[in-house]
Amino acid sequence: MNIFLSSVGRRSYMVEYFQNALSGKGKVFAGNSVITNALLKADDHILTPAIYDSSYIDFLLEYCLSHQIEVLISLFDIDLPILAGHRDSFTRIGVNLLVSSCESVDICNDKWKTYEFFRNLDLKQPRTYIDLNLAKSALNSGELQFPLFLKPRWGMGSIGIYCVENIEELDVLYQKLSKDIFRTYLRFESMADQSACILIQGRMPGNEYGIEILNDLSGNYVTVFAKKKIAMRAGETDIAEIVDAAPFISIAKAISQKLKHIGILDVDCFVSEEKSIYPLEMNCRFGGQYPFTHLAGVDVPLQIIKWVEGFDSDYSLLTPKVGLKACKDMLPLVMKD
Repeated sequence: MNIFLSSVGRRSYMVEYFQNALSGKGKVFAGNSVITNALLKADDHILTPAIYDSSYIDFLLEYCLSHQIEVLISLFDIDLPILAGHRDSFTRIGVNLLVSSCESVDICNDKWKTYEFFRNLDLKQPRTYIDLNLAKSALNSGELQFPLFLKPRWGMGSIGIYCVENIEELDVLYQKLSKDIFRTYLRFESMADQSACILIQGRMPGNEYGIEILNDLSGNYVTVFAKKKIAMRAGETDIAEIVDAAPFISIAKAISQKLKHIGILDVDCFVSEEKSIYPLEMNCRFGGQYPFTHLAGVDVPLQIIKWVEGFDSDYSLLTPKVGLKACKDMLPLVMKD
């Protein structure tokens, strides 16, 4: 079985995880638009056109055909809607595109739709606005209080996130972010609604946690993994501890059954002192917290391979060691107390 990881970025550990899972029974190929160490760790690699290039999909299709790729997995949010929109093209050439539906990807990539999705599930949420005037009215009425967070509606990797402490900062940083978004690759999706491409969000209470909701390849709930985030860097979890997932199961099942995503879903949450859970954002792919789950004894890449081969879920691969604490540099390392 040959597996292609598109938009692999710097995730060399994901290349290694899939190589180990294949155990020599296939190769791991990797693609990216710029050279990275993760590309060089793959069994074979290719520099691809940029994701929004008109030749991108045809390039991938040709590469998959010429290298007998059976499974394609993306590791980058922006890649997901492009691939999901061309699912039939990959299916026709015999490639299992392990990317969720266009609707599911759209909900995850668009933070306003994510907010509405959670609210429709009656899950607790911070006050959130995409209209600056409405946010100011809420501040004046006392429904909303400083500090607030500004963030791109279609954002990732902590790009353009600002904490604002007063009305002057709100005005200045809102205008700055309005310009900054269109100087980065975030401009492509933000073009969909330029007048409402910034979220204004109340501060979350409590401690930050990450959960990963695993569905099978038909979008059915399988399990959930949970960790407490101890330190963050550049939008990714840097130090974390595996915790008991039991308090998150009901929320995980509700999200899974409504979203019907494929494979792993990365979800950021806050847990208040009263133990209320506030899911905040979702990534419809392997996220930066997965290495901690893998170090704790879980092997989602191997489970994916087994699913593709027609086997059922193997919970011996999906049971993490609670209490494991680790830190992540270029590669994750187990921490000892």
